[in-house]
Amino acid sequence: MSRHRLATAATLIFVALNLRMAIAAVPPVLTQIQDDTGLGSVGSGLLTALPLFCFGAMAAAAPSLVRRLRMGPLLGLTMAVVAIGCAVRLAPSVPALFLGTAIVGSGIAVANVLLPGLIKRDFKDVAAPMIALYALALSLGATIPAGLTIPIEDLTGVGWRPAVAVWGVVAVAALVLWLPRARRDEPAAPATSRPSPARDLRRDRVAWAVTLFMGLQSLCYYAMLSWLPTILESHGMSSGRAGWMLSYMTIPGMAASLVTPAVSRRLPRSELEVALAAVLLAIGYVGLIVFGASAPYVWVTSLGLGGGLLIALALGYIVARAHDHHVAHLSTMAQGVGYLIAASGPFVVGALHGLTSSWTVPLLVLLAVLVPMVLAGFVAGREGQVLAGADLAGAEDLEPAP
Repeated sequence: MSRHRLATAATLIFVALNLRMAIAAVPPVLTQIQDDTGLGSVGSGLLTALPLFCFGAMAAAAPSLVRRLRMGPLLGLTMAVVAIGCAVRLAPSVPALFLGTAIVGSGIAVANVLLPGLIKRDFKDVAAPMIALYALALSLGATIPAGLTIPIEDLTGVGWRPAVAVWGVVAVAALVLWLPRARRDEPAAPATSRPSPARDLRRDRVAWAVTLFMGLQSLCYYAMLSWLPTILESHGMSSGRAGWMLSYMTIPGMAASLVTPAVSRRLPRSELEVALAAVLLAIGYVGLIVFGASAPYVWVTSLGLGGGLLIALALGYIVARAHDHHVAHLSTMAQGVGYLIAASGPFVVGALHGLTSSWTVPLLVLLAVLVPMVLAGFVAGREGQVLAGADLAGAEDLEPAP
């Protein structure tokens, strides 16, 4: 791989760090936000679910944005939007907190759709390791703010708002690094009267399996990302240690993401990986229900391993189950619909806790979600591609030719 290509790959991975940072900075200080703003469990659940609603709603806008701006410049713009959203959250009001969160979610939503397509387009020969690094970056992007937001607040004494907003600086750095690569020549897609493959995807069984798997595994992940510190705090753990446990959860997740491609090559059927990940999540949920904050590293390690394996599989299915010209369309569907499904996770968990004053029922609901997730994963993991045999002409509207 040439030095230029290596630099481009490294920059894309750095951009991917930002797809979780501004979101993962909120859960460690969620109790403080509730105390400071008066938000209850439902309001807090809505706050943590808001980025996911934006992920789903804005993903549908990605194709038209690409046609107007092209993929390279648009990816840079998403980082600018994330930085602006972080700055808006500095304003001392609840509406500003929600508005900034929505802006952050909108920027990340479009970047979520762009990155799998860019990887398939520019790194087709090394797509599997690039997807593993992409998944690693997502986990690392959650690890850093989850573990450092409260220490930054404690060391500087600036309060939770600046400690949450400071992660916009990383988005600015990503924008600066990407700008020299943003103007790659991308000719516009030729005009065509052919129907968009996106319409056919909605009738494709494999596409729906990939979408449901993406959505349900994201539901489980974001439910824990949003509420794990609060769950542990309810069992007597300090906020600093609870934030560290959220950060620690992503460490085994990163390891699982990295080894997933190698494991996939050695297993006869990918359904085994889906089943293993579900078992790991189930162990974590049951452990939290029965033991609470006792032996937290056991349950959090299990949650991290299962979550890391699942996100690597989900991203891998988007790339592997679509022809080059259909990857971005499948990515739009899987992440647009998928994240709308996922948005229910943080909200429902918070609402159920508010109704029951217990974490048992919400965790049992997450346990039940594993059943349809596994079924969708079994279908998504089988060999074969979406729109098999479909005419590919005119399908390049979201992925301009290099």
